[in-house]
Amino acid sequence: MAVFIHHLRVRYGECDSQKVVYNPRYAEYVDIAVLEFLRSLPMGANFFKGDLDYQLVKQTTEWKASARFDDALAITVLPLKTGTTSFTLRADIRIGSSEKVIVSSEMVYVLMTAVELTKLALPEAFRAALAS
Repeated sequence: MAVFIHHLRVRYGECDSQKVVYNPRYAEYVDIAVLEFLRSLPMGANFFKGDLDYQLVKQTTEWKASARFDDALAITVLPLKTGTTSFTLRADIRIGSSEKVIVSSEMVYVLMTAVELTKLALPEAFRAALAS
């Protein structure tokens, strides 16, 4: 699988009075990047127009440095592992094209049916998309 990178710029309202990003905003940034990562998969449309959904069950975040107002962020999303009904992704946030990771987050999601919101075994096509 090609490296997936989502870009976004820090907005003024996402920062404190010193123009440093509020810590909870990083979870929002990761959520946006994961959504775009899943949309990019061959079966990604099933998450938005089909019968699949996903639910975050665990997120662990490590802050190493801060982003500031107007920084251009690059968020890399990588699949780490799959379970029976779950999949784990990692997101690394960098400023611009820097190699230095400022925030790293690992997320565990459970695949769900979109209407009933019940757990669902990962389809082979989804496993293959995450593995490639």
